[in-house]
Amino acid sequence: TVMALGKKIKKTAVVSGVCDGFIGNRMIEQYSRQAGFMVDEGATPQQVDKAIEKFGFAMGPFRMGDLAGNDIGWAIRKRRATERPDMVYSRTADLLCEMGRFGQKTGAGWYDYKPGKRDAIPSALVVEMIEKYRKDQGITPRKISDEEIVQRLVFALVNEAARILEEGIAARASDIDMVYLTGYGFPLFRGGPMFYADEFGLFNVVQAMQRFAQNPRDDGKFWQPAPLLARLAAEGKTFN
Repeated sequence: TVMALGKKIKKTAVVSGVCDGFIGNRMIEQYSRQAGFMVDEGATPQQVDKAIEKFGFAMGPFRMGDLAGNDIGWAIRKRRATERPDMVYSRTADLLCEMGRFGQKTGAGWYDYKPGKRDAIPSALVVEMIEKYRKDQGITPRKISDEEIVQRLVFALVNEAARILEEGIAARASDIDMVYLTGYGFPLFRGGPMFYADEFGLFNVVQAMQRFAQNPRDDGKFWQPAPLLARLAAEGKTFN
């Protein structure tokens, strides 16, 4: 079987059903959307990255984008505009790509990079682009706490994961945790997004999501709790 093959080549394998992005990338899209919204609202890429890295992630969303290549996300958003025109994104990532800042491979992305180095250096050009975008959109930047940053990023993962679980794309919550612990830099000591949500309390997760849904700069529809999450929270149960 495929699972046996995974063990033979010393890889951690997880069974996934078929959907756009499978388990990990389907979830990371929502995480990245939240990162963009928070930059629109007043955070800097560095603040978002530092907050989630302090939480324990190996790398924040903007450093991750620079490493993977920002043009990959750009291509996905272009496809989404046709397939799912109702899905809202921050425009800053597209503006970044229009500047040719695709990440480490071009020496410039959300951060600047010196030739042959991977150290992320805050970019004055990116700050200027973000500030102009906010001004053009009539957005008055606000102070965003590190706690809000972490909750919006992690609970975005949790809500999409609950949909994945309910659809049968993943067989169990612990499989989703394994994907994130071994493949996406989620902090090992936090146990994975689903385990963390259980520890935080699913009722508390839903309460936080309802607050986020009131934010006019966010995607209120996304923050409607997945039916499975809403039911478990109401019943005082957990994913695991």
